[in-house]
Amino acid sequence: MNKNKILIELEVPLQEKKYDLFIPINKKIGTVKHLIEEALLELTDNSYEIREDTNLYSKDTGMIYDVNETVRDTDLQNGSRIILL
Repeated sequence: MNKNKILIELEVPLQEKKYDLFIPINKKIGTVKHLIEEALLELTDNSYEIREDTNLYSKDTGMIYDVNETVRDTDLQNGSRIILL
């Protein structure tokens, strides 16, 4: 098993969609958010709008993930559920 990535469930309420994604644990949350938004642009034929005020939240606790923290330094692990809002 690859120890550099974790599998998370991403919910995008504005798109009414859920995705299972592998995210790198050595990247900052802000970088991961940017990569996710770029992928959403492609998946939605550019109908997804990238905004500065979008955050990643824990679906279980409602906590906002700090964009300057690396994934490894958060509570994210395989099976975590997060929301992009």
